[in-house]
Amino acid sequence: MKKLTFVMENYLEAIYELSSAGKGARVSDIAERLGVTKASTNSAMTTLSERGLIINEKYKEVLLTEEGRRFAELTAQKHHIIKRFLEDVLSVDAAIADEDACAIEHVISNDSTEAMGHYLDSVSNPK
Repeated sequence: MKKLTFVMENYLEAIYELSSAGKGARVSDIAERLGVTKASTNSAMTTLSERGLIINEKYKEVLLTEEGRRFAELTAQKHHIIKRFLEDVLSVDAAIADEDACAIEHVISNDSTEAMGHYLDSVSNPK
């Protein structure tokens, strides 16, 4: 899959986090979550739909496709690991760690995130 911009990754992650039990996310909720206008959100939904990452029917909830869900889950997992690493290992304040994790998740490699996760697991569950 072609790389997405960090903005598009943030939209996918927001849809993922706002969706529950087979239900999608409303455009207004996505816009509110990201602090952007509904017009910007609608534009992003068009782009994500064209890439096959979401199903976006007019006046209905936005749903992730299987590929969109995989991409969003990976982004959310990276965010969680980075935030946890910043908080638990580096003692960064939770709000700052969350903000920094949001920025870092888009540029860090999967290998580095995986290594952070292994480190956190080894510290949490020593042999």
